[in-house]
Amino acid sequence: MKILRWLLAILTILITLSLSVVSSFGWIGLIILIFGLYQSAQKRKGKVTFNKPGMIIAFGILFTFGAAIFSPTEDVSQETSKKEVASEQTEIEGKKEETSETKEKEENALREKEAKEKAEQEAKKKAEAEQKAKEEKKEQELANSLGLEEVIVSRTVDGDTIELDDGRKIRLIGVNTPESTTKTEEYGKEASNYTATELEGKKIWMQKDVSDKDRYQRYLRIIWLSIPTDDMNEEEIRNKMFNAQLVLNGYAEPSTYPPDVKYSDYFVKFAKEARADETGLWAFSEDGTTKGDLDPKETTTTSSNETASSSGTESKKEEVTTSSQPESYKNCTELTKVYPNGVPSTHPAYASKHDRDKDNWACER
Repeated sequence: MKILRWLLAILTILITLSLSVVSSFGWIGLIILIFGLYQSAQKRKGKVTFNKPGMIIAFGILFTFGAAIFSPTEDVSQETSKKEVASEQTEIEGKKEETSETKEKEENALREKEAKEKAEQEAKKKAEAEQKAKEEKKEQELANSLGLEEVIVSRTVDGDTIELDDGRKIRLIGVNTPESTTKTEEYGKEASNYTATELEGKKIWMQKDVSDKDRYQRYLRIIWLSIPTDDMNEEEIRNKMFNAQLVLNGYAEPSTYPPDVKYSDYFVKFAKEARADETGLWAFSEDGTTKGDLDPKETTTTSSNETASSSGTESKKEEVTTSSQPESYKNCTELTKVYPNGVPSTHPAYASKHDRDKDNWACER
């Protein structure tokens, strides 16, 4: 009987203990139950503190059951909340890991993209550099085949004379612009300004005809603004040769001095076009404002003097005719065919219009 009571007491305690786990108030019922069992044991020993310890035991059991029945929601809710929090934390951590992985993938993809773009840019630059080198090589070969020399213009002396950055002075072949230095001719300043605007500080290509220098030690050259594919093509001469552009735009007249006559026919043709349109210096006069191949030819007439004398009864008429025919040439081209080195002012072929620098020597080289 005693063992049975102990078994019942242990069973009751276990049940109450399990119920107290469900609710925090169950622990109070468990304590009351244990207190009742203790009082029941004391009563059997004759130490009575409470007359009815069974009531205490019953109250403890009922209290535990009541706490389990009426307070399950809170505990379950707390447990559920804990699980939800744990689940959320797990989910957050998973998202963080996923975000971290995604971010790492994106960063890797971005780095790969940047590396690819950089490689493409480098490849493009390399290809462009190779293409540029090929074009420059081809351009240089073409320039060499045409006898062109690449130079940089330092300053303009006047419309038809420039100075290079290496100090050489260049006189443009086949053209003559109005004077603007030691003396001033109409439209000279405009021609000088035009040449300065178009050439100063720029890269050009020079081409020699026959002569290398004039008597002032200036280099005689054709000036190309860009390399022509065919240096005798009229369209390229019009668009790329600066000498021709001076004539076409009315800043210069054609002025031919053999043996440098490679482009003289073109210059005369261009000058006639400019004169017909009254372009530039041709607006002032049909003869322009300086000396050139289109100037009118000077002519001289033959003068005859007849002297008649008669004396006394014998009448004799004597006619004395004196003819003087100075040599006359349309331009220096014609004159130098006969006198390659030009003529002094005392020579019959001398004409002031052929003496451009007014040194009393016409059509000198």
